[in-house]
Amino acid sequence: MTYAIEARQLTLDRRADSWSAARTRALDGIDLHVPEGAVVGLVGRNGAGKTTLLRTLLGLVTPTRGQSRLLGAPSLDLPDAVRERLGYAAQTPDLFRRLTGLSHLEEMAAVYAHVSLKVAATLAARLDLSLGKRADELSLGDQQKLSLVLALANDPDVLLLDEPMASLDPLSRRDVLRALFGLRERPEPRTVLISSHLLADLERIVSHVLFLREGRVQLFIGWDELLEHLRRVSCPQRPPALSPGQLHWSAHDGGQLLVDTRLVPAPGGACLDMTDVMELLNT
Repeated sequence: MTYAIEARQLTLDRRADSWSAARTRALDGIDLHVPEGAVVGLVGRNGAGKTTLLRTLLGLVTPTRGQSRLLGAPSLDLPDAVRERLGYAAQTPDLFRRLTGLSHLEEMAAVYAHVSLKVAATLAARLDLSLGKRADELSLGDQQKLSLVLALANDPDVLLLDEPMASLDPLSRRDVLRALFGLRERPEPRTVLISSHLLADLERIVSHVLFLREGRVQLFIGWDELLEHLRRVSCPQRPPALSPGQLHWSAHDGGQLLVDTRLVPAPGGACLDMTDVMELLNT
């Protein structure tokens, strides 16, 4: 299998305070293999490390140890040929205040060969976004729309999105989700890693879900597998001796087991959705 996004023991330590020598672990030994064409929902509480993971994968942050690769190239040494195949929208729009949307696109087209002003204009029209206004004249929601237009303008093969729809209304969010896949000019499927708290939106598009907690991967699973095979089981006593692949334990009063029915026969319990699993894993 060919992987578009890879990470091996990706670890990042940071100073807890500017005046202290103490360090905290923002990412803790992350192993990740995202196949080409997958759409991965990255979920977790605030502070779980989602933004840090995305920035580290892109080479914007240097890990303490471990490594990551995008489209087979090391994140810290991405050649131009790979950069041209990537798209990224940050949680806080990173725009030039005095440039219009069209000027942003023209600057981008001067650097990257595959920027399509036609695709960008089509997406902007769908999102009811004026490309003639300066960035500092746009609302936060329209700035977020412009960031998405810029991220998609070069028809990227790998798209990393950090809370891209947090400031958008429901209709705009629907249009963005359609645009992620509907404006593809090349035949190859696009790989998407999208962080969001809007779980209902993610459930409509993802093929996989990555649950992150305190800088660690708690669970990386196909969406269909989650729906079909994960079950919540009440277990008031000490949990049975199951391997990590069989059991994801949420330790709290009353005891809940999150088990895989393929590995633990006939456990009973209730079917789950993304919100249920996230609540269990973050208890």
